[in-house]
Amino acid sequence: MIKKQTENYSKKEIYKILHPWVKEWFDNEFEDFTPSQKQAIVDIHKRNNVLVSSPTGSGKTLTAFLSVISELTSLAEKKELEDKVYCIYISPLKALDNDIEKNLEEPLKKIEEIAIKNGATYKKTPKKTEKGLGIRKAVRTGDTSQYERSKMLKKPPHILITTPETLAILLVAPKFREKLSNVKYVIIDEIHSLAENKRGVHLSLSLERLQHLIGGYTRIGLSATVSPLEKIANFLVGYEYGIERDCLIVDVNYLKELDMEVLSPVDDIVVADAEETRLAMYNLVDDLIMEHKTTLIFTNTRRGTESLVYNLKKMFSENYNSNNIMAHHSSLSKEIRLQAEDKLKEGKLKAVVSSTSLELGIDIGYIDLVILINSPKSVSRALQRIGRSGHRLHEKSKGRIIVTDRDDLVECSVLLKNAKEGRIDKIKIPHNALDVLAQHIYGMSIENPWDIDYAYDVIKKSYCYKDLSRDDYEDVLSYLAGEYGELEERYVYAKIWIDYKKKQFGKRGRLARMLYSTNVGTIPDSSGVAVKCDGEVIGRIEQDFMEKLKKGDTFVLGGGIYRFNYGRGMTINVSPASGPPTIPSWFSEQLPLAFDLALDIQRFRAIMDGKFEYKRSKDEILSFLDEYLYVDDFAANSIYEYFKEQYLYAQIPSNKKLLIEYYSGFGGRKFLIFHSLFGRQVNDALSRAIAYIIAKKSNIDITISISDNGFYLSSDKKMGGFEAFKKLSSENLRNILIQAISKTETLASRFRHCAGRSLMTLRRYKGHDKSVGRQQVRGKILLKFVEDMDDNFSILKEARREVIEDFMDVKNATRVLQWIESGQLEIKTINTVIPSPFAFNLVSQGYLDVLTQTDKAEFSKRMHKAILEKIKDKLKEEYY
Repeated sequence: MIKKQTENYSKKEIYKILHPWVKEWFDNEFEDFTPSQKQAIVDIHKRNNVLVSSPTGSGKTLTAFLSVISELTSLAEKKELEDKVYCIYISPLKALDNDIEKNLEEPLKKIEEIAIKNGATYKKTPKKTEKGLGIRKAVRTGDTSQYERSKMLKKPPHILITTPETLAILLVAPKFREKLSNVKYVIIDEIHSLAENKRGVHLSLSLERLQHLIGGYTRIGLSATVSPLEKIANFLVGYEYGIERDCLIVDVNYLKELDMEVLSPVDDIVVADAEETRLAMYNLVDDLIMEHKTTLIFTNTRRGTESLVYNLKKMFSENYNSNNIMAHHSSLSKEIRLQAEDKLKEGKLKAVVSSTSLELGIDIGYIDLVILINSPKSVSRALQRIGRSGHRLHEKSKGRIIVTDRDDLVECSVLLKNAKEGRIDKIKIPHNALDVLAQHIYGMSIENPWDIDYAYDVIKKSYCYKDLSRDDYEDVLSYLAGEYGELEERYVYAKIWIDYKKKQFGKRGRLARMLYSTNVGTIPDSSGVAVKCDGEVIGRIEQDFMEKLKKGDTFVLGGGIYRFNYGRGMTINVSPASGPPTIPSWFSEQLPLAFDLALDIQRFRAIMDGKFEYKRSKDEILSFLDEYLYVDDFAANSIYEYFKEQYLYAQIPSNKKLLIEYYSGFGGRKFLIFHSLFGRQVNDALSRAIAYIIAKKSNIDITISISDNGFYLSSDKKMGGFEAFKKLSSENLRNILIQAISKTETLASRFRHCAGRSLMTLRRYKGHDKSVGRQQVRGKILLKFVEDMDDNFSILKEARREVIEDFMDVKNATRVLQWIESGQLEIKTINTVIPSPFAFNLVSQGYLDVLTQTDKAEFSKRMHKAILEKIKDKLKEEYY
């Protein structure tokens, strides 16, 4: 059973279960235990599974480790500490692993000093005795040298610090598996960031395989603010014979006070021209940075990060240079990212600008302000980012969200309200991923032969596979056993044998362990062009961007300016430069709006619609906004004006009203605009399904553009889009989507990833890496082959599931259609000669895609003037 912890243990009760030397160390270092420690340490000692959700600086790491260290100290004192692993710590980041090892260094060293003072000794070798305890900890990841690995075999760490991928490899390493036989604790840090993707699915199966190997062990999860915590707890502990295992939830996120505000750089976002808004935004960012010691800035995109760093250095050269402001994102080299992290820890940076890469708990020292440029798209992400500031428990977490258009202002205002009131969007955890399942069954077969039924039972203990059907399980077994003989024509060979009489399976081939260990994991290889300066790789850019570069062109990377010299294959050579550069762009950077937050924005729209329907005065509505949202007068006025214009010109769409707008654009091009504020994942599903229905009926070239706030279909001919929409239902959406994605690049790309995870294609073979380009070509050939071979082939089925469930959101799109069918969501249609105010951003985003941000802003400004002209007579009415 999953239960919330309600008991706070006293200092005396905690000291009672700690070894005296550990107690003495704690007494020397701390005045008292933190709330999370008071609620968790004793239960971890009792071997209860515990999920701890607490803010930055609340002692989460010590909460997890104190009972572990105490037990190891007791064993060492009694000379019972064996050369085995007792605790496994798992995190999603190698950098976090390295931080944890450093953080454990001091307590272990000081406890050992106390032990030596008390006469403790241990056997360093059979013949040599040393003073102290001899408790070892070590990091084991893909970066660990062969020498360090061999050392670990002889003297394994008592605390093993690793990643999900390395744990999977260790489970099939026969010599190291023996060292895992004594594991008592498994700690999973940043568990929320793993649970929402296939790395977490992969880890959940590794945890069940470990449980099978050694029997029970205590599971400890460390999480940021997410909802619902019960689901994360289920993910952490899994199931036993269909019943959830026990877990205590320690939730002390309420302890951290939030200082959050939404800021607009100008008084009126629409009236101000694009250049004025841009300059005001940079001035505001500069003012905020200069008012604080160290500022962490999130931009959501790598392009935004590069642009912000470059422009701050250019516009405020007296304040910023390469020594006190740096960029940090995933396309920069590991060395540059580490340099930024180290400078932050040392207090040498005034600011660091990140896309999303510094969200997790890497140690970056003291941050006193977090700035978010535009919406972070979810409440949990906002809290996690802003929680990076005020590192000590009783300090405020201070964050400022800067908005640059009215949609962003409304979205961030509702997000801020939810954050302050504790309304957190729900986490999505993938289920029944058949590609990950195939990889693990292959891994299990390498351990030893398995009973087919028993293996199925072990797999279903994972939360991510609790609903796995027997048919899907057996289909994956059939693929791995080579029962699709045609696949050998495409060099996909059997990996396991099956004995149906004995109901067993096992590994095939002498190279099985090598193939598995060198291809393990779920993160697909990413394409990218390496950028070299003076022989060092400084980062990566997209191939499309590289192809546009000419000799002598300059561009920004890592906040520095570089000149393009030449390119060879997937590498370009650059040299430092000066002058006006271009900013690279990277593919697939947009974060989707969380569905729960989208619904809350729609509910706010419905409230505002009611205010105008009942002809409330401007003063009344502004007074309501002041009470309902946490915004200043300028923001409240901008929100009022925005909704007033939409109401007078068209209608206000909401959670009760889906507005469909017919608009004829330039050159007679027709637009069908759906004001469906459900987030881009839902809108992607709905728009593709409608476009597919239209395409089946008539051979019309249709353009689709989607955003979080809606989508449009556009053509120079009559589309019949509304009729197509009416043919869509909650019953047929899934099947229509499967057909709609069948010939798309999205499916081809996801199939390539799934084929890699399921070992249909090998990313590495006998020490050689296969390029992403080769993997893509092979993936496309295989996709066509399996579609012809068996349209319901398990890995093809998984690629489709990934597209429509993880990339899109078919589940919530189905809910939207159910609301329409039940009458809960009413459809309204209007015809417009100018797009309605709520449609400005969507139309400018897609229809004017070739224009710059300045052009788009000017387009919105012209449209705004045209709207005001249209509604000028209504504006004369007194209550407006």
